[in-house]
Amino acid sequence: MSLAHASSNAIRLRLVVALKVAIFNPQVRLHFMKYRHKMGRKLIFGVLMLLAMSVSAQTQRSGTLKSVEGEVSLVNGTTSRVAEVGGGLQEADRIVTGRHASTSLVLKDGTIVMVGPSSTMDLSKIQFDPTTQNGSMSLSLWQGMIRVVTGLLGKLHPEQVNVTTPTSVVGVRGTDFIVEVP
Repeated sequence: MSLAHASSNAIRLRLVVALKVAIFNPQVRLHFMKYRHKMGRKLIFGVLMLLAMSVSAQTQRSGTLKSVEGEVSLVNGTTSRVAEVGGGLQEADRIVTGRHASTSLVLKDGTIVMVGPSSTMDLSKIQFDPTTQNGSMSLSLWQGMIRVVTGLLGKLHPEQVNVTTPTSVVGVRGTDFIVEVP
């Protein structure tokens, strides 16, 4: 028997002994019996809250980062975080790429957006209902370049997809396009 295995068994034995002492101790048993209904309610409430928070966080996710090269950050309001592959994106996130950086992301409807170096882009409005396949998407490119390959929204409802720049609004009528702002 290895040392790690023996140590693991010793820990299990101590836990079993501690539980038996706690269960057979009349004061501990009385306390547990007196408050078990409250503890059960709190436990159920806690589990339900965690489930609700996880569902809420998933429904707010507008997209996912698929690749990150170089220095890429995500800004939402006053908070900034480093972009990581697999990280979630939310409506109102600003994507900022460094001089030698780029990133690609996939939005809820399957739209792929590639953001080039020295770019600043906002996910202004990303709404998509996978059941009805309705929604709208608005991206704001402040500087740099993006390439967009539209997903379901661009194919089914192209009038609901647009890209705004400081000098123009681009309505989408194709499925693959590039927008550049000097």
